[in-house]
Amino acid sequence: MKALTIRKNRTWLFFALFSVVLLVLLPAARASAPQVYVLHLDDTIQPVSQAYIARGIDVANQHHAAALLIEINTPGGLLDSTRSMVHDILQSSVPVIIYVTPSGSRAASAGFFLLESADVAAMAPGTNTGAAHPVVEGARVGKIMGQKILNDALAFLRSYVSPRGRNVQAAQQAVQQSKSYTPQEALKLHLIDLIAPNAQTLMNDLNGQTITRFNGTKQVLHTADAQFINIEPTLRENIMDRLMNPNFAILILIVGALLIYLEFHIPGTIVPGALGTLMVVVALFAINMLPVRATSWLLIIGALVLILLETFFPSHGLLAGAGTILLVIGLLTLVNGPIPQLRVQFATAASTGIAFGLITSVLVRAAWKARRNKAITGPNAMIGSIGIAQETIAPRGQILIRGELWFAESTQPIPAGAHVRVAGVRGLTLLVNGETTDIPS
Repeated sequence: MKALTIRKNRTWLFFALFSVVLLVLLPAARASAPQVYVLHLDDTIQPVSQAYIARGIDVANQHHAAALLIEINTPGGLLDSTRSMVHDILQSSVPVIIYVTPSGSRAASAGFFLLESADVAAMAPGTNTGAAHPVVEGARVGKIMGQKILNDALAFLRSYVSPRGRNVQAAQQAVQQSKSYTPQEALKLHLIDLIAPNAQTLMNDLNGQTITRFNGTKQVLHTADAQFINIEPTLRENIMDRLMNPNFAILILIVGALLIYLEFHIPGTIVPGALGTLMVVVALFAINMLPVRATSWLLIIGALVLILLETFFPSHGLLAGAGTILLVIGLLTLVNGPIPQLRVQFATAASTGIAFGLITSVLVRAAWKARRNKAITGPNAMIGSIGIAQETIAPRGQILIRGELWFAESTQPIPAGAHVRVAGVRGLTLLVNGETTDIPS
């Protein structure tokens, strides 16, 4: 019996020691798991998204991550921002993996340039890439200038596609002929390195593979069962990213301008003026980060001048109408984005422009009419008013008018209780006449 008890105690002791070992080893194993930092580029390529990618690369480099995974879904964007992103990717000390995901996503236009710059390029099933012909931002250029822009983009692409060992000819066709590729086509043409259904499978497939960095060094990837660490956009990046939508920026600009005008129309309210100024400044800051036409600003200024002239030179709405049309055109052509997502839509320009033109015209005309009307205060404001004689006026006495007692004079005697009408004023004395018309009670 005693031996049985000892055996049970040994069993419990064994399980206790085993549990302690697990508690010690599991955190250590979790800590030793490779860390892969993750960025999510589900947006247009512009200065804000470029800053987000640059910050993510810096964070991954500082923590000596096993790799940096950029999950991408973009219609494209600005070439200048793309160049900056490619530069940061090529200079990264941490291997950069760009993964077009989830299914239904794309790495189009400038996104194709980013995909080809990665140490590892991957796509999920049901995605596509390509269609990367450069588009001059909202402008028409001559044949020679267009060829220069195309050749420059091709040279930029070749500068890193060839060292990466990828298919230069197929990559150039995506630019020259705007070709698009499915994952299977891109893999067959050696534009990407593999196809994976999800990020975890991608990391497991890459584990143990040797890649050649842009500087020519070899590096073995250790990404099996990787621990993913998401790098989320900051509050500032989220706010500015929303404002990188030209339609939203234009809406903020117009609302802010109306609030500022409201402050001038009703001085002393403070809040509309302060809020409007903040909105206009933020909108202008955001718009300034996008490609804009200087001539469109001139159209907008001219539109405001025409709307204001309507109040001084009434033209039955012709000046205000012309100003509103100019305003819509100016807003519509203000941002010269290379893709539709970076341009002001007609619905936005028309609705905001017409609303601003109508509201401003009405308020300006009302303010001007109010300014032209003479303000009548004091005794003069009593002329034409009707009061009641409090005593016999012969020729002087008191009357009650508008709840106040005034001295009044009359050329003819007026009995107490009779109604009188104010005909004039002399100093602080009202000149009255007897009122024969029945006064409704």
